[in-house]
Amino acid sequence: MENTKHFALITGASSGIGYELAKLFAKDGFNLVIVGRDATKLQQVANILEQQGIEVIAHAADLFQPNAASELYEAIKARNIQIDVLVNDAGQGSYGKFIETDLDKELNIIQLNIISLVTLTKLFVKDMVTRGTGKILNLSSIAGKMPGPYQAVYHGTKAFVHSFSESIRAELADTSVTITSLLPGPTATDFFTNADMLDSKIVQDGDMADPADVARDGYEALLAGKDMVVSGFKNKLQVAAGNLTPDSLQAKQMGKMQEPVNKEEK
Repeated sequence: MENTKHFALITGASSGIGYELAKLFAKDGFNLVIVGRDATKLQQVANILEQQGIEVIAHAADLFQPNAASELYEAIKARNIQIDVLVNDAGQGSYGKFIETDLDKELNIIQLNIISLVTLTKLFVKDMVTRGTGKILNLSSIAGKMPGPYQAVYHGTKAFVHSFSESIRAELADTSVTITSLLPGPTATDFFTNADMLDSKIVQDGDMADPADVARDGYEALLAGKDMVVSGFKNKLQVAAGNLTPDSLQAKQMGKMQEPVNKEEK
């Protein structure tokens, strides 16, 4: 396989925003390495994407596991594949009061949302800088711009992702490598099911973004080399207002948005 082929690597590519991003890359002729936990579902997605006339490598990996990210990198190197674009999309949340939620699940979420993301970014960005070209898209969230009662760990991980992305971008300012942070709001994906938060007010109200729209915003910002993009006009307003609002008040407001609808019964 020739190193001149353009490959984008996308984690969490079997559904939601990651899948929509994969479709955009495929449409523009990028070969893809798509990563997810479910090998069967991943191959089904690969079969669909290959209809665009591109090469798609489906790599099953569980990025909740401590060594999975570095093993993924080594597997890519062993196949002599050059990753021109890295998309760290895989992420998960946990719902409930922190004193009541499961610690092991939250530590796993930190492993996925932060440690695996940092590992992949570290390994691939060094190669990109050596070559003098490359782009990275990290999925943060507007959750990373405000405290989040009932999702304290998730909001904390997304705050890390955004700050980390902006910091590394600044360090790389004199290179041709760019890092972009994508900040969507609530989006119609399986995130809320996986986080066990279907009874939250924010889900029950049903005002969710289309993952295809979020993916388009992120894709265009990535190609333009922007540092960040908040997806959705309402979310832009919320982030702008949050910049002027004390954290304690934001936490109270977000708590009301995310509290269980049947709070009195719990």
